[in-house]
Amino acid sequence: MAENNRAVIKLKERFAADIVDIKEFRGEVTVTVKKENIVDICSFLKTALAFNLLTDVTAVDYLGQEPRFMMVYNLYSIPNKDRLRIKAQVSESCCSIDTVYKVWSTAEWLEREVYDLFGITFNSHPDLRRILMTDDWAGHPLRKDYPLQGPDREPYKGRLS
Repeated sequence: MAENNRAVIKLKERFAADIVDIKEFRGEVTVTVKKENIVDICSFLKTALAFNLLTDVTAVDYLGQEPRFMMVYNLYSIPNKDRLRIKAQVSESCCSIDTVYKVWSTAEWLEREVYDLFGITFNSHPDLRRILMTDDWAGHPLRKDYPLQGPDREPYKGRLS
């Protein structure tokens, strides 16, 4: 059914070489694309297919796999009442991807959160700095290899109740 989705059809026509995978689960369509063309793909989705709202940007850490990270962009088309999820693989050795800030300005804050918590950098981002953790915080707390008690912290020894 995902193959019949209007956005999938248009993406396949325009960016066939950049599509890695297409899946549908419980009515939600996910298109995995190569990270090298993420800005052009997102610009096309916004201008040609009216995905005018970037609802969220996040990442997933697949520790032990390569590529280690998956960027996730959740999109919504207000005029068409349509949702689409775009994913892009990011390797640990080259832990960066181009910013989509110029496509959707809300990406500025959302990408800062991903940078802060996962350590993925966004090329050409206008203000890439921590947003949740303090500037001197060591590491990125949502990485699966991050210490559960935080950096240089002893396990809690007090009473839990």
